[in-house]
Amino acid sequence: MTAMPTPSAPETDWLRLDRQICFSLHAASRAFNGVYRVILKDLGLTYPQYLVMLVLWERDDLPVKKLGEQLRLDSGTLSPLVKRLEAAGLVRRERSAEDERSVRVRLTEEGAALRERALEVPRRIAAATGFEVAEIGELRERLDQLTSALDAAALSETPGCA
Repeated sequence: MTAMPTPSAPETDWLRLDRQICFSLHAASRAFNGVYRVILKDLGLTYPQYLVMLVLWERDDLPVKKLGEQLRLDSGTLSPLVKRLEAAGLVRRERSAEDERSVRVRLTEEGAALRERALEVPRRIAAATGFEVAEIGELRERLDQLTSALDAAALSETPGCA
């Protein structure tokens, strides 16, 4: 039986928590959520609910399935979010007349009006980052590229995919 080679010091450094990009993204995400929690309190929204509202403010009257695709959320996570927004009077869920299996989500008047109050959120978030607007745009583009690369890598690692 041969012994496993001992990794050199530089290789073991790669296993340090502070060298992990996934942890840096995780920590940044948690920090963002903390800032959003404070800012969104005035709107009566949680961060996931805010994301749902962003999509609906951009394009109202969507099937739950499309909403989930845009937000990268499964129906088990999205359905309770939409139900809470409906209970708050911000959205309506309706069965599609064309396909009874499909549920559509529409803004109420109150939900549409909330958009005006939400216009301040991106400015406050930008200020909290300490970044210039151009830097935020560049970071978002890089993160979008990272997401695309990771999606492609995950797909190529899926058994049975070519």
